[in-house]
Order: sequence, then C-alpha cells, then structure tokens
Amino acid sequence: MPAVTPIAIRDEDLEQITWDEHGLAPAIVQEHGTGEVLMLAWVNEATLKRTLTEGRTVFWSRSRQEEWRKGDTSGDRQFLRSAHYDCDGDTLLFVVEQEGAGACHTGAKSCFFRAFGGSAS
Repeated sequence: MPAVTPIAIRDEDLEQITWDEHGLAPAIVQEHGTGEVLMLAWVNEATLKRTLTEGRTVFWSRSRQEEWRKGDTSGDRQFLRSAHYDCDGDTLLFVVEQEGAGACHTGAKSCFFRAFGGSAS
C-alpha cells in the first residue's frame, strides 16, 4: 500500500480559493509519474481539508449531497502526492498515486477514455 502524504493546511492558501455559489470547486486528479488526467470531481472546504490532512482524496458528491473518499468502496484509492490551485484560485489539481484498477467508476483507469470523433487515446 502506498504511503499517505499529508500536506500542511495554510490559511493563506485557503483564502485564495474561489468557491462557486454552492461552496464547491472542481478538482482535477492527475497521476503522479505519468501526468495522465484521471478524473475531475468536486470539493468543498471540508473535503479539501480532509484531502490535505489525510493524504487521500476526499470529494463532495453533488448527486448524493455527501462526502466520499475515493476508493472506500471500490478499493481504487488515491494517495495524494501534491496539491495545487490555479492562478485564479477556482480550480484545484491533485497529483496522486492511483491504487487498484483505476479512477473511473466504470473500471477504466481514467474517466477520459472516450474521444470526440471516435478515436481513443
């Protein structure tokens, strides 16, 4: 099992995040080492803090209106390696070590396995 890597929570970083009208921000999840984009999910301030503190990705489900930690039911866990926010503070990037089959609920490694025009990447 990969080791967790907690990241210090600094108030000055949290103050830079721009939350939408629902208190959410999108988080892109990228695989450490390959740079492959695995998924996009949503976080609120509480799940962002949990992700940084626990060293595992924790998201907010907009459909279920609840927190969920990636891999608790599927076993396909994500171990945080670094966390970033963009220049506008409105998008997050989590670089993770992916464990298990992959990040997508379909069983695929990445949620972005379909391409416009029918060509697969």
